[in-house]
Amino acid sequence: MARIALVDDDRNILTSVSMTLEAEGFDVQTYNDGQAALDAFNKQMPDMAVLDIKMPRMDGMDLLQRLRLKSSMPVIFLTSKDDEIDEVLGLRMGADDYVKKPFSQRLLVERIRALLRRQDAISGELIEETEETKVMVRGELTMDPLRHAVKWKGNDVSLTVTEFLLLQALAQRPGFVKSRDQLMDVAYDDQVYVDDRTIDSHIKRLRIKMRTADDEFSAIETLYGIGYRYNEE
Repeated sequence: MARIALVDDDRNILTSVSMTLEAEGFDVQTYNDGQAALDAFNKQMPDMAVLDIKMPRMDGMDLLQRLRLKSSMPVIFLTSKDDEIDEVLGLRMGADDYVKKPFSQRLLVERIRALLRRQDAISGELIEETEETKVMVRGELTMDPLRHAVKWKGNDVSLTVTEFLLLQALAQRPGFVKSRDQLMDVAYDDQVYVDDRTIDSHIKRLRIKMRTADDEFSAIETLYGIGYRYNEE
């Protein structure tokens, strides 16, 4: 049973999300500020943490920074709609993914499961291989779904769960166009509304990350008014 730490100063979120996670079989520990969570983590580290960014005493950024000094456990940020700058900074500091408020709890559960699967694979635990978990190679791109690992021309590229899912969806069928609606279905669930700009922002950030491995990366093509497609190079 994975131990999940949920850290948020909104008691409604703590109550409802912890109930959902416990119903999914997780052991949930809740904290209403970063300092209380850090004090508890110093005694026993959870398997992963879900952190709100804005909290009293110690916010999510400060807590993440201190966690990364001693632990590489998966961390998901909960962010408000207007926190894009904080999202980018948090990802650079070592957050693994973020989920925007208001969010579907089912979406959060799926992100948690994906990161725990990645953690298990990294630690060498045996996981049944399926078509969905096989390593995929498309030209210079290699994607390992179990580890959420991406390589481009042999260079590692660090992606969030959302970015990984979008790239995987595009690369599975090179040359075929994916509309923004289709990509929304991949990255989110039917209980979450996101507009076109959300997908565009993810694709923009995905391209930037891929260009850290190769500044000439151009495999993701924009078809204006239609969507995106992956061109195998």
